[in-house]
This record gives sequence, structure tokens and C-alpha cells, in this order.
Amino acid sequence: MSASQYERELKGILGGEKKTITKITKSCSALEKDNYLKIYDKPFAVVRAAGSLGVDLVAVRGDISFLMEVKTSIENTLHFSSVSGKLQKQAEHMQDVCEKTKTLPIYAFRLKGQRGDSWRFFTLDIDGLGGRANILHNRLPKLDKSKTGNFVMRWKDGMPLSDFISYLCK
Repeated sequence: MSASQYERELKGILGGEKKTITKITKSCSALEKDNYLKIYDKPFAVVRAAGSLGVDLVAVRGDISFLMEVKTSIENTLHFSSVSGKLQKQAEHMQDVCEKTKTLPIYAFRLKGQRGDSWRFFTLDIDGLGGRANILHNRLPKLDKSKTGNFVMRWKDGMPLSDFISYLCK
């Protein structure tokens, strides 16, 4: 699958599309599946963002909204310093935009070939969020930084998407 296919997959999940959720939950545990199904009652309007400003999806619902960057890899660790620092610059830009606009930044990491809940969610450390966005920001794992100050995303440290959905659909 290409990167845009994973963006469409996540868009379908958060949008409560039955076909996508049925497919993605086939290898999930009963608890993970139950958590995924909660999105049917409280789906998001999800829009794919054009361009490379560090935002792939915008998810909006009456009680919360957030900007998302989607990353996929066969490796369980993603170093933002690779690829001429493009990922690092994207993350810094997203961090700045979200802090200025008081919008929750989300990084979604899909580990290719992983059975069960293969999505993990993270956020960037920012100030100034209020309400539900601030509560969720405090619960989400933050992206790590390397010794040289570049972001690092370790799949095992993220919040499973099924837990993210369960929390948001209480």
C-alpha cells in the first residue's frame, strides 16, 4: 500500500466507514475491535489535506478537532533526521502552526505487517491548548527527541488507535 492508501485507511476509520473498520479489525483482539466499533456512534468529518506542510488529515467533530500527520514504515522506529531533515522541518512547522492556532497536533504511525491494532498515536509538545484538546494532549505520548534534537517516533511507545477511539467516544 502507498502512503496515500494508509491516509485513506485512517480517514475511513475515523470517519466511521464500516467497510474499512471491518477490514482493519479482522486481526484485532475482541477488546481492540470493540473499541474500534465505538467510532460508529461518534465519527469525525475527515479531510485529506493537500500539500506537504506537515499535515495529511484534518479531523473535525463537535467536541474536538486535530491536525494529523500520517507516517508508515516497516521499521518500528522513525528518525526524523533522515531524508535531508524534511521530516524534522515538517514536524517543527506543524508544532509552530498548532501552537499558534491552539490546535491539537497528532502523529499517526502505521507499522506495516503488524497484526492486530497496527496504528499508534503521538502528539508534539505544545502549550496553550484548552478543554478536551488539552486533556487528550496530556494523555498522548509525546514524540521523543534524539541527542541531536531531532524527533524520533517509536511505534511501541505510542497510544494504540483502538485506545484513542475508546477515549474519544466515551
